[in-house]
Amino acid sequence: MTAAFDFALEASDGRARTGRITTPRGEIRTPAFMPVGTAGTVKGMLPESVRATGADILLGNTYHLMLRPTAERIDRLGGLHGFMNWDRPILTDSGGFQVMSLGALRKLDADGVTFKSHIDGSKHRLTPERSMEIQRLLGSDIVMCFDECPSLPADRDRIAASMRLSMDWAARSKAAFGDRPGHALFGIQQGGLERDLRAESAERLRAIGFHGYAIGGLAVGEGQAAMFDCLDYAPEQLPADRPRYLMGVGKPDDIVGAVARGVDMMDCVLPTRSGRTGQAFTRHGVVNIRNARHADDPRPLDAACGCPACRNYSRAYLHHVSRAKEIIGSMLMTWHNLQFYQDLMAGMRGAIAEGRFDAWQAEFHAARAEGDIPHP
Repeated sequence: MTAAFDFALEASDGRARTGRITTPRGEIRTPAFMPVGTAGTVKGMLPESVRATGADILLGNTYHLMLRPTAERIDRLGGLHGFMNWDRPILTDSGGFQVMSLGALRKLDADGVTFKSHIDGSKHRLTPERSMEIQRLLGSDIVMCFDECPSLPADRDRIAASMRLSMDWAARSKAAFGDRPGHALFGIQQGGLERDLRAESAERLRAIGFHGYAIGGLAVGEGQAAMFDCLDYAPEQLPADRPRYLMGVGKPDDIVGAVARGVDMMDCVLPTRSGRTGQAFTRHGVVNIRNARHADDPRPLDAACGCPACRNYSRAYLHHVSRAKEIIGSMLMTWHNLQFYQDLMAGMRGAIAEGRFDAWQAEFHAARAEGDIPHP
């Protein structure tokens, strides 16, 4: 297996693309959905169970891992892959999103951010250089530049200042990343919903040069219509021969819309978080398994799904264990949701390769519009 990081497009259908990212730890089929393993675990799942759903890559969280158990400890124990028993590729975010979400716990300046731990109030400092160091200690295969983005809506001056700060940090991240064969560094485009600011960001990132490019600063309160308006141009501002990663997205129809607009990679906590609260994603929309209508239903959650929740258990049982807050309820519902997302990605990859993505999209939306199966 080659030690190089590489990306090859295999087919396009309209703006939708399918391809393959090569890493020393294995290939990533695109479009790819990355389950989120925030603290070194995908909640409610064993690593081998996550792999069984078809996931090629996981996401780890720099901010949470640096606080607990610390990147230095993970490094001493052999790196994040061995620590969490996942031998496939891992992408780590930079900590930038937590910079935005910490609010009163952080102080931002041109050099980086100082913040208090949400766990114990201890003081920490994150800079582009420290973010690169943490991600090197973790041993992640794909490293994200340290960035900063405002919540939307925000005024243009705030968005512009944030974008330009992030571009300065991108250059510092690249310098600190250094030469790491087999590992990749992704730049992050910012600029809110301002087309010219997105173009400026993309131009600066291209000048620095990265293995891949992310579209950041979306799915932060702007709504789907505004996000899609931005995705109508943002992906094409980035190099066509590199992976394009839309950060923090999203619902199934968000993902389909993003792929239709040229996005290759996505991540989101939604399938796992929803599973733990009794929500299931199915071909016919979202099902709240805790609803009383499922209490006597012997049918599977989704007859077309091959996950253990659908193969081996009834809606009535899933309703019972979810209402009773039994751990198996969270496990089964999470497995189902992750399986649904990976099946969704596989369906899109196949449709793009066969040149029938428009028809596939129409079938996807039509099935969701039908709604859940009728009450028995």
